[in-house]
Amino acid sequence: MAPLGAGQETNNGTAEIIGDLWQLIKDYAKQETIDPLRSIGRFLAWGIPGAILLTLGLLFGSLAILRGLQTETGAHLSGSWDYVPHMAAFVFALTGAGISAALIKRPSNPSQTPR
Repeated sequence: MAPLGAGQETNNGTAEIIGDLWQLIKDYAKQETIDPLRSIGRFLAWGIPGAILLTLGLLFGSLAILRGLQTETGAHLSGSWDYVPHMAAFVFALTGAGISAALIKRPSNPSQTPR
């Protein structure tokens, strides 16, 4: 016959193991879902305003080049040459977008090279 209280130790041990397992599952789920979402939130908090400001800078820079060339060149870039200011503004915008894309793909930390 089993000693008195032997069954309770087994039940308490099983309940403790189940409680530990449940806590482990909750901590793992938090680590793998909530913590990455917080880091993405910080990334987006800086990334979205930065993207908006870069876009506005390219837009206004392109318009400045376009209007500046149209105003300052007068009759020199008119007629069959009226596409040149538009082309210069397009090249400026394309260059800015290309530089931005190249800097986005480059890792910021040299130790984080792609494998």
